Amino acid sequence: MDFSLMAEVTPLLIRAALVTIDISARALFFGFFVACGLVFLQSFRFAPIRWFARGYISVVRGTPYFVQLLLVFYGGPSIGLKLDPFTCGVVVGAFNIGAYMSEAIRGSIESVDKGQAEAARSLGFGKVQTMVSVVLPQASALMIRSVGVLAIVLVKNSSLVSIISVVELTYQAQRLIGSTYKPLEIFTLSALMYIVIVYAVMGIIELAYRRATRYTTQ
Repeated sequence: MDFSLMAEVTPLLIRAALVTIDISARALFFGFFVACGLVFLQSFRFAPIRWFARGYISVVRGTPYFVQLLLVFYGGPSIGLKLDPFTCGVVVGAFNIGAYMSEAIRGSIESVDKGQAEAARSLGFGKVQTMVSVVLPQASALMIRSVGVLAIVLVKNSSLVSIISVVELTYQAQRLIGSTYKPLEIFTLSALMYIVIVYAVMGIIELAYRRATRYTTQ
């Protein structure tokens, strides 16, 4: 292996890795609000609203992220939706991960014993106060790891935005291979950087989980 070349291109790949982190973090942040919105819509008594939310989730989960990305980036301009590559990556990533995250959040909320909510209501808590003060604190610990797994998936999926020319880690690696003809060295470095990012995310998830459960576990 050409270690001198690896040392030379490392700064370029690190800068691209920061773009990967940036696009993943933004998509996760906005995806959380998409997920909360979908969970809220599914709680409506008006059936068509619930059907819309469930239909959206089914469509997103039933189609590849890659296809969604191409559809929005290349098909969007035909209906007046023109996004730059980075913004497209964030938007599609957010709406994609939001559909998956909504199921994780909804499942965590539904797993909280209904007796907890009933007890709170009997003490005079309103529906919103019961959700905020009783249900969500218990559900948050349950959803952390599920959402964390989705965050890792999002980081890995971010490599697909290279197809629309976002200069993230995979795209930069491909460019460097085109000029150096050293795929083994370049992709090895890229893989190592993805591993570092993923394990950093895993560490954050574990820390958040331990803090959330510090009063409920021995």
